[in-house]
Amino acid sequence: MTTPLAIENLSMRFGAVTVLPDVSFEVAPGECFGLVGESGSGKSTILLCVSMLLSGWEGRIAIGGRAVRDMSLMERCRSLQMVFQDPYGSLHPRQSVRAALSEPVRIHRLGDVDARLEQVMTDVGLPVSFLDRYPHQLSGGQRQRVAIARALILEPSILLLDEPTSALDVSVQAEILNLLQRLRAEKGFTCLMVSHDLAVVDYMCDRFAVMQHGEITEILPRSAILPNAATHPYARQLIDASIAYENAM
Repeated sequence: MTTPLAIENLSMRFGAVTVLPDVSFEVAPGECFGLVGESGSGKSTILLCVSMLLSGWEGRIAIGGRAVRDMSLMERCRSLQMVFQDPYGSLHPRQSVRAALSEPVRIHRLGDVDARLEQVMTDVGLPVSFLDRYPHQLSGGQRQRVAIARALILEPSILLLDEPTSALDVSVQAEILNLLQRLRAEKGFTCLMVSHDLAVVDYMCDRFAVMQHGEITEILPRSAILPNAATHPYARQLIDASIAYENAM
């Protein structure tokens, strides 16, 4: 089976600053692969490169063996979608939920718009009546469910998650993580997830890469977190700090 997502020798510069020197990894079919590390380590930049929201990178990124640079915009949108950190900022304040969800269905000519909207609202656990609400009429968790619905309505094979719960109340974070886990089991999509929270990585991800200064220091299985089986000094330090914080809570 072709690897859903392969990143080879990815490098990115902003002016004279190299933010990604040389990054390579693969994500297996149906896997949730995490990217962790301190702020500014290049985690979100990788997602922006994969999605082609940043285009000035070098190297190769392939989805199902096909280079993203060779894909048309329509093909790329059908293959991958992204859920951003701030659900309010990622939704148009003057656009109803119905308008936000129906637009991609119409653009890609996917048939019965109403049926797709009703199904995706059910999938994310929102009443169909919420289709006529606007973002300011929804809670943070409800807005993120709409953002997830918008990402999934095109049935992508890859979902990019950029800290999808960090802007939400603690009480809502678990609901969204449970939703994502259920949807991944039901739909079978592959995930690339950025998080600063190793507890989230432990719950969501099968494997994760620890990043520092734009480089991957180590790739580990989820089972390596609690015993801290990392071998790289920075990875060990990051996991130790996370475990100490969790134990202090």
